[in-house]
Amino acid sequence: MEVKKIVMLGFGDMGKGIAQVCLMAGYNVTAVDVIDKIIQQGLEYNKTGFEKLEEKGKLPKGVTAATMMERLQVNKNLSDAVKDADLLIEAVSEKPDLKQQLCREVIDNSPEHCIFASNTSSISITEIAQGCDKPENVVGMHFFNPAPLMRLTEVIKGDKTSEDTMETVVKVAKTLPCLRGERFVAQVLKDRPGFIVNRVLAPNAIYTNYIVDLAHEKGIPWEQVDADLSNPNAPMSSLTLADFTGRDIAYNAGLYYAEKISADFKPGKVLTMQYNAGTLGKKTGKGYYDWSKGRPQPDLSKKAGLVDRRVFAAISANEGCRILEEGVVKSWKVIDEAILAGMNFPGPMQYATTNYKELSDLLEEYSAKLGKNYLKPCDLLKTGKFVEMQ
Repeated sequence: MEVKKIVMLGFGDMGKGIAQVCLMAGYNVTAVDVIDKIIQQGLEYNKTGFEKLEEKGKLPKGVTAATMMERLQVNKNLSDAVKDADLLIEAVSEKPDLKQQLCREVIDNSPEHCIFASNTSSISITEIAQGCDKPENVVGMHFFNPAPLMRLTEVIKGDKTSEDTMETVVKVAKTLPCLRGERFVAQVLKDRPGFIVNRVLAPNAIYTNYIVDLAHEKGIPWEQVDADLSNPNAPMSSLTLADFTGRDIAYNAGLYYAEKISADFKPGKVLTMQYNAGTLGKKTGKGYYDWSKGRPQPDLSKKAGLVDRRVFAAISANEGCRILEEGVVKSWKVIDEAILAGMNFPGPMQYATTNYKELSDLLEEYSAKLGKNYLKPCDLLKTGKFVEMQ
């Protein structure tokens, strides 16, 4: 199937960025939102973005910012917007019932071939497709924020997603440009929580929660813990980033993975206190740090000495092996490439190919130390058999 017209449902932070890359790839885009302010901000974002690219000579020959914007329409009526759509990409709030309702409305009012692609970062694609007449046309298309700069798109197969739908969406995703190099499209073959990148990195929170809870008990300043946790080359320290993202996001993610995968993901004591007190980080002015005078600049000159950084590598490699066991992906190289493209740092698997025994031993030790059975090494890591899964 050839895709010509794309509808972008939700024109907020994610939606406006996805719309931009679709326009840059030559598609006609209709943005659908119900809030005037969000529509205006989305149009302004795209117009400014294209004008900057035009100034730098980064638009295709003969294409101007104005001609780009001519291919972007706005419609507040979803049923009307999708009547001749080939592909709809949804980027609305992470609420399963809302996504299900919108999926039904799109499938009921669009052509037989129209695909509903959800940009969800966590909700099951199979769940979103429940109750719609053509679950085979429903797929995940998970971008990383901001879409024009981040190279990764995960394309997720729900339990009933057809091969044709997967093939079409992978093909479209590969045509979408990225301002920081070539886009990497990772196919997620099983609909499991967190897909690839978020899933592999999620259990690191189990160890982080243990460290911050221990530091809180011992009365150790957050700066010293932050110095332990942070990569000196990262643009933001670990606890500053945790505040920036929002402690409520971390809390809800912990509950989600605790429900779907293991109770060991449950939020720790400090995170629960932050959530209950409403000290959620940047958005409330206080989290680990005080944000009332702008972004904090923690003094990272002194470490607490609580963290063994190899544990993070071991946990991520173990989770990578788990998703290989589950059939989410077939190759450890896809995991590493996806993490590099989505997070701008190397994935854990290449290192694990030569160090799996050390990492397994470390996890045996730390799963006992933390009382978290989920951190025990899985068979694929212990045996090193994942090495053959290239």
